[in-house]
Amino acid sequence: MAEPVPSAPAAPAAGRAAYAAVDLIRAKRDGRVLTASEIRWLIGAYLSGEVAEEQMSAMLMAIYFRGLEAGELRTWTSAMVDSGERLDLSGSSRPTVDKHSTGGVGDKVSLILAPLVAACGAAVPQLSGRGLGHTGGTLDKLESIPGWQATLPPADMAAILQRVGCVICAAGPGLAPADRRLYALRDVTGTVESIPLIASSIMSKKIAEGTAALVLDVKVGSGAFMRDIADARLLATTMVTLGSEHGVRTSALLTRMDTPLGRAVGNALEVEEAVATLAGKGPPDLVEVVLALAREMLALAGITADPAAVLTDGRALTRYRAMIAAQGGDPDASLPLAAHSRTVPAPASGWLRSLDARVVGVAAWRLGAGRARSQDTVSPTAGVLCLAKPGERVEAGQPLLELHADDDALAATVAGTLSGAFEIGSEPPEPVAPVIERIGE
Repeated sequence: MAEPVPSAPAAPAAGRAAYAAVDLIRAKRDGRVLTASEIRWLIGAYLSGEVAEEQMSAMLMAIYFRGLEAGELRTWTSAMVDSGERLDLSGSSRPTVDKHSTGGVGDKVSLILAPLVAACGAAVPQLSGRGLGHTGGTLDKLESIPGWQATLPPADMAAILQRVGCVICAAGPGLAPADRRLYALRDVTGTVESIPLIASSIMSKKIAEGTAALVLDVKVGSGAFMRDIADARLLATTMVTLGSEHGVRTSALLTRMDTPLGRAVGNALEVEEAVATLAGKGPPDLVEVVLALAREMLALAGITADPAAVLTDGRALTRYRAMIAAQGGDPDASLPLAAHSRTVPAPASGWLRSLDARVVGVAAWRLGAGRARSQDTVSPTAGVLCLAKPGERVEAGQPLLELHADDDALAATVAGTLSGAFEIGSEPPEPVAPVIERIGE
């Protein structure tokens, strides 16, 4: 016989001690829906130190297994937003719209998209992060540009946004501090892979950012956090709902991440490819994803413009250069180069049928382009160039991958691990579109 689910206790009376954390842990463990008052107390008490790390760890594990109902998730996200400051972008003379990617291999989209959408008439306040594991971080990429600064005071961020139309920078410590604490705890307690916790983590920062509209790029495939399309749809739908509930016009595109996006994987290498794309010389898959996201952002912002024309006529590149200069960078400076490079040859002739994004991403990470822990440093020069992409004909001995590293012995070691990164066959693969579907309000 199933045990009854306990009912919610009454809120504590004025002057009495608040809830006991252990009672809330048991309640969630046993399947009870937490009240808004309980959730808000829990988040606040954790930040103040009243709820211990081990108690919040237990709660996160209970949520991992039990999930959060829609009302619980809405309150959990609101409590994280309310744990810190909110940016006020109401002074912008342009409609504000941002984009967030769940992360992938070779995903340099933000570097192109922010100035492109700004050049079309929107204001893009892009708060970005750093890479962890095999997926790269936008801030790490831009920091390979001499002088560029990721950290900006809110007033400087607002001024650049007003003057240039776009800014890419780190979130300040006052923005959703509860999420910063909880994310670090999830990372060491095996509770990262929880869709409600992922959704609330992403959306609390974006809601606190103050943007009026948001487009989510939810990556799907071997190189993505979400490998299964059903999970990706659920995450996208959950985040779109949270955005709408908090007054942010939100939509999502599911995009493929079985193959690296573009040809460059690594910090300076990706900046170079992003600039080439802004100059009208980008790889087709990258351009297609950028334009799809740009059109979605402009639609949410209520702007009628053709991003393809803006990308090809130089206006987006001009806006990119202005953004880099506004944040202390030199857009004309040479990017750093790796001391060593090695190639991985094709073992046979035929059609390149697949190129595994995760394997390539892990190789770039091992070469120094990524970090295993948040406090690790990254190499601006390390990475992998994909000299061939699926659907192209290759000949035996032809270089398929080019590895860049500061240590030649390391490059040789990593090169030996890449034989399983690709498949060569007698027939070309079926072409697939990089954009899978849209999920909107």
